[in-house]
Amino acid sequence: MHIEYEEFNTIEDFFMYMAAAAPPMKNTMPINSYKDHVMAFIPLSPSTGESYLMLYAKGSLESGIYEFDVSSKSYKKVESIERADKVYFISITPKRNTIADIALENL
Repeated sequence: MHIEYEEFNTIEDFFMYMAAAAPPMKNTMPINSYKDHVMAFIPLSPSTGESYLMLYAKGSLESGIYEFDVSSKSYKKVESIERADKVYFISITPKRNTIADIALENL
């Protein structure tokens, strides 16, 4: 497995990048908070699953829904997804993530 990395200084910068990818996807995206990193993996070779881009920032988030406002570059934990003009991230903390374990070992 081959992993490329893109590190961000802050969780807000990570969210800005992820929000830029939202229009072709949708306004709710899952992310992982795992081993003091907030991260997402994007397959670079979807047909084989051999290459991934790991986007990450050091830090952690509680599991839950986070509303991100692009204009103010701020986020907050919320109870539900309510506004179409915001981007939402669903933060999950897996018990184990083998792709993340391999990626973190190679950092």
